[in-house]
Amino acid sequence: MEKLVECVPNISEGRDEGIIAAVTAEVERTAGAHLLDVDPGADTNRTVITFIGTPAAVAEAAFRVVAKAASLIDMSSHSGAHPRHGATDVCPFVPIRGVTMAECADIARAVGRRIGEELEIPVYLYEEAASRPERKNLAHVRQGEYEALPNKLGTPEWEPDFGPNAWNEHTARTGATNVAARGFLVAYNVNLNTRDKSIASQIALDVKEAGRAQRDQEGEIVRDAAGKPVLVPGPYQLEACKAVGWVIPEYDRAQVSMNLVNTAVTKPHQAFEACRRSAADRGVRVTGSELVGLIPENDLLAAGRHFLREAGQGAGIPRRMIIETAIQSLGLTDLGPFDPADKVIEYRAGLTDGPLVSMTGREFVDELSSDSPAPGGGTVAAFSCAQAAALVAMVGNLTAGKKAYSAVRDEVIALAEEAQELKDAFLAAMDRDTAAFNQVMASFRLPKGNPPQAQERDLAIAEATREATRIPLGVLEQTPRLVAMADRMAEIGNANSLSDAGVAVLMAVAGAEGAFDNVLINLAALADLDQSAAPGFADETLGRARAAQSGCVGAAAAARQEIRARLEASLA
Repeated sequence: MEKLVECVPNISEGRDEGIIAAVTAEVERTAGAHLLDVDPGADTNRTVITFIGTPAAVAEAAFRVVAKAASLIDMSSHSGAHPRHGATDVCPFVPIRGVTMAECADIARAVGRRIGEELEIPVYLYEEAASRPERKNLAHVRQGEYEALPNKLGTPEWEPDFGPNAWNEHTARTGATNVAARGFLVAYNVNLNTRDKSIASQIALDVKEAGRAQRDQEGEIVRDAAGKPVLVPGPYQLEACKAVGWVIPEYDRAQVSMNLVNTAVTKPHQAFEACRRSAADRGVRVTGSELVGLIPENDLLAAGRHFLREAGQGAGIPRRMIIETAIQSLGLTDLGPFDPADKVIEYRAGLTDGPLVSMTGREFVDELSSDSPAPGGGTVAAFSCAQAAALVAMVGNLTAGKKAYSAVRDEVIALAEEAQELKDAFLAAMDRDTAAFNQVMASFRLPKGNPPQAQERDLAIAEATREATRIPLGVLEQTPRLVAMADRMAEIGNANSLSDAGVAVLMAVAGAEGAFDNVLINLAALADLDQSAAPGFADETLGRARAAQSGCVGAAAAARQEIRARLEASLA
């Protein structure tokens, strides 16, 4: 799956629509970045901009946003209700899919360095990108706000992480920018079958990370030497969770309203279950929940898998079915319709299936049969493997619920779940293969009118060809495992689906052979190109491809022979 990062810069302008449009246009002009939301506030004189994309695209779009904001917003004349430090006040990067927090921190530092060096704006790193412990908290970094910068800049204590440590005409206009890496925040409310705010508040105290006030034997709050309440963990305490209880007249019920400030730590289904247990202790019921804003797909998938396993079922089913399980189990339709297309961040950005995978079977085959050179054999090879993985999952799902196969239930469920992941990876490779071929063609169209242009063109063609080789190589290297899974499913799975497992082996080896052929033809094309940027690529790739192809074909031959023998024996 493609790596995805979210960025949520807040600029210090919430009233001038022209400035806001000019800044957000920088995101829309950046290839690979997808603008999700623009939320201006006139009273705060601040606009929250949300976009998502590949790490490189998001990093570039963020830099452009900061540059444009600095050119259009004069902080020396700014006023607003919200705390602020600069023309771009904060610029946090958030891991969404396939990216670690450490990688997001690296992105924050790289972008922060560019802002400091190229734009000459003071930059402070905070949260997970912080350079020192005391700067982790944004409130500390931003204390005194913009108005304190004349006294802070120029001092050792407040030397920026990047950019000038000086108050001058330029920094007076731009202010400072705070750049961070942080977890994804989900605003999540759990609905109760009561209008009693006190019950909701007690549940909130049970689950919030901060805990509840300790009480003595007389029921009085215990205080420390400074007179502050001593807090103790609630029985269902959740990390990275802030919670309050309230009543919403519009809904005619109480809710536990939570900010899950890092869903890598605590996910919505964990908060739901904690509230459910606390509610049961108080004789009330959780009727459902409400998601305010957007949520990463992985958080809903985690919820669906949790509830499927709680029900004794496997999660080796398509993602859309897992997400539907999450919606039903969390009661996300309790207060109104819930459409994943509007609420899941990747879906909202259109970052789901590519154009080929989104086609009907007829549309894909018609496109394949046209005079367009792509999609071609590489895409079909990936599709063959996707079908093989789908068959493995199917056999697993047809086996898991049968009493006769109870001894292997856990194993076939695990195989089915793994097969679904492989299926999705192969489907993604279909569109990536075609996109890579198109990039090779685009490189050939680069100008070559003078020696520097010709050299740049040659290097671009070579890199595009290497990328077009990496994709079928990635497909090929997963086929030995795919064949092993199909073979194992044939051995222990539902005997009535033996032929399906056999076809899975056939499709896997067909995909492997097709991917291998695509590696070979791309390496042949690469031989005539400038390989100075990656001199060992061809030899290393060929060695890896031969090893994977040999392993797949050998295992498939043995599996095919065994499956065919069993099918023939069934006729006797």
